[in-house]
Amino acid sequence: MAASERTALGPLVGAIDQGTSSSRFLVFNAKTAELLSHHQVEIQQKFPREGWVEQDPKEILNSVYECVERTCEKMKQLNINIANIRAIGVTNQRETTVVWDKTTGEPLYNAIVWLDLRTQSTVERLLKRIPGKNKTFSKFKTGLPLSTYFSAVKLRWLLDNVEEIRKAVEEKRAMFGTIDSWLIWSLTGGKNGGIHCTDVTNASRTMLFNIHSLEWDPELYGQAKNTYGTGCFLLCNTGQKSVFSEHGLITTIAYKMGRDKPVFYALEGSVAIAGAVVRWLRDNLGIARTSQEVEKLAADVGTSYGCYFVPAFSGLYAPYWEPSARGIICGLTQFTNKKHIAFAALEAVCFQTREILDAMNKDCGIPLSQLQVDGGMTNNKILMQLQSDILCIPVVKPSMPETTALGAAMAAGAAEGVGVWSLNPGDLTAVTCERFEPQINPEESEYRYARWKKAVMKSMGWETSDSPSNGDSSIFSSLPLGIYIMSSMLVLIGAKYRSG
Repeated sequence: MAASERTALGPLVGAIDQGTSSSRFLVFNAKTAELLSHHQVEIQQKFPREGWVEQDPKEILNSVYECVERTCEKMKQLNINIANIRAIGVTNQRETTVVWDKTTGEPLYNAIVWLDLRTQSTVERLLKRIPGKNKTFSKFKTGLPLSTYFSAVKLRWLLDNVEEIRKAVEEKRAMFGTIDSWLIWSLTGGKNGGIHCTDVTNASRTMLFNIHSLEWDPELYGQAKNTYGTGCFLLCNTGQKSVFSEHGLITTIAYKMGRDKPVFYALEGSVAIAGAVVRWLRDNLGIARTSQEVEKLAADVGTSYGCYFVPAFSGLYAPYWEPSARGIICGLTQFTNKKHIAFAALEAVCFQTREILDAMNKDCGIPLSQLQVDGGMTNNKILMQLQSDILCIPVVKPSMPETTALGAAMAAGAAEGVGVWSLNPGDLTAVTCERFEPQINPEESEYRYARWKKAVMKSMGWETSDSPSNGDSSIFSSLPLGIYIMSSMLVLIGAKYRSG
């Protein structure tokens, strides 16, 4: 592209993509959806105790600043005018919980990451108070089961265990939010008038939000595309109707494209450990120096040789919702080596996706004929082929895999008052795709899947809140349920959500 063409690109839209493993800033051409420039910074995860996963909110914020600065520098080098950026969208790791001080702008504790399991005892104590110990009793308001996954129980733990947060709540200095809220508040002024807001999609993951009235619900205690990232998230758009799963999926808000526009819902299945298993093989076991090396190890053998890996490091999410599960590797023999384990790890991601897709097909009644995919792991061709083999349907990967960030940019560019990105189907640029077709017979796929299910059953029931290593100092058991409801809601008073 000539210099004159670069300066005449027209309106541009940015996207902040703040994920569990890294932050990125990307800039797209609003006319062609072309990715013009981007920068990525890896984020450190902290594991202070077994089952605990935290991140530093200031590190997250600074990583976003760095990504924006470096991307803008790259654009200047390309002779692209950054003044043409008309809007910035945000896509983020959901459920991760932050509480900060609105007077100082400082976090009051580390962010508790969605993978964190410290609230298992809180969930179990709540279940004892619910008739029949029914995990799904709140799903018709929230779309969600009672689980350690969602924000409300993390907030409860913070209120119970962090004196500084309890004091800030009493003094009305505390602000609560998911990562989008923390970033937007900080980027729009912070303690000097920052906007405390969220959108309906993030709000719907807190267990404090009624997905039908689209309001924070005072009665709540805090109750298909596959994205392969740290976790794995398969969504099926169900339109303007909220469909409630009978097979372990959650009902969530897919999008709402403006204040006066209708809300669209989705069924979602969440896998806790996907890309994180590759990182674990690299960083914890040291069997490879890079993620690409894990792919090569798997490609070298082309089989797990009967080895099955269930990476339930944070329990099992959909469709089991079983926090007591822990990771196992079974079927080992003297012949098993690190290449087989690498293959089994990739295969585990595919088996978990198969479980969710099976549940989704049962709920929707219309089996998917192909699976569209995105996310960093889709660059792994072995994984994509394995996924097609195990699902027995084609897997379709767009040539530009940054569709999550692109979606955030499109929404921002189409927002009221911006209007530089048309979402009319006829105006959207066609996307070229790479297609992976099944290469094994269905009988072999079913056999391997059945063995995987057997391994999953063996992974369950390893940990309970009674285990010595899992004890916490929560005072929840001494609180009446009504106080629990109100204290969770106190932090939300004054916060607004934006649906556009």
